Amino acid sequence: MIRVLLVDDERPARDGLRVRLERAAGFEVVGEAASGREAIEAAVRLRPDLMFLDVRMPDLNGFEVLRGIPRTRRPRVIFVTAYDRHALEAIEVHALDYLLKPIVSSRFAHALERARTDHVQRVATMTLARLGAKLDDAPPAPPAAQPGRLIVREGSRLHVVPYGKIQWVAACGNYVTIHAGGRPMLHRMTLGRLAEELPRDAFARIHRGTIVNLAEVADVQLSPHGDGEVRLHSGEVLRLSRRYRAALGGNG
Repeated sequence: MIRVLLVDDERPARDGLRVRLERAAGFEVVGEAASGREAIEAAVRLRPDLMFLDVRMPDLNGFEVLRGIPRTRRPRVIFVTAYDRHALEAIEVHALDYLLKPIVSSRFAHALERARTDHVQRVATMTLARLGAKLDDAPPAPPAAQPGRLIVREGSRLHVVPYGKIQWVAACGNYVTIHAGGRPMLHRMTLGRLAEELPRDAFARIHRGTIVNLAEVADVQLSPHGDGEVRLHSGEVLRLSRRYRAALGGNG
């Protein structure tokens, strides 16, 4: 069950979200807040998994609310607002979605599905972290302290992909395509965010839209213009841009 906190200074807006969530499977509204300061207090006290958060409120805006919640207590967020001008900021704080009022039912359903997928992945990651800690006869650690694998969801199936099995990764909007042998898998994460998670001594960004496992590189062909091509042991050829060629030692 995904625990939800509703934050909006207008009661009709909160009531509307509550009704929609009561009709959806897998969600439980555990609290409401009518101001930014109330939202911070409720998030710390209730520890919800998900927060539907209005952007514009009388005391604090939605982004100030997020900054006011300790990182360890910060839930995932779906912004709900009448204004579309804050969409870029929402992306920068890794919001799950950005819904415009009045809310369209199909968009709301899509946002809920994103929340379900994200929740399943987070729970699976924490479960794997706890199992790994037990196998190592050590206390459980948070997911960030257990690097080395991605949890990729395809429908109802979860794939555990060790970093070492990843051959290369391609950007696809707010998703990435993971190439790890067999058919490619689509994973909801930006390439920039994934680049921060992958070990820098094992992976390199060779193009604005491409990350490669250095162990998979067979050779690099540089052109007189400064760009080039990276050939993998699998035979696949990837484009190397001049901006990123230093990552492969091609800065000469």
